[in-house]
Amino acid sequence: MHTSETAAQPDELLTAKQAAEFLKVRPGTLACWRTTKRYPLKYTRVGKSIRYRLSDLQAFLAARDSGADELAQGGE
Repeated sequence: MHTSETAAQPDELLTAKQAAEFLKVRPGTLACWRTTKRYPLKYTRVGKSIRYRLSDLQAFLAARDSGADELAQGGE
């Protein structure tokens, strides 16, 4: 059964592919961020698989948005 994004639970675990689609990046980009620790994006290892909580992805985006808003306000 396919779960739509609007019906997804905040603690739902997404695959790296699903997380990449949510963030509009490639799965390889997420792998690069994980290995280089470029961004503080939380993930969970389930066996050999990597999973991302929807709530963590949303928090990551919110943190990125707020920083951009602060820069725009400070530059006025």
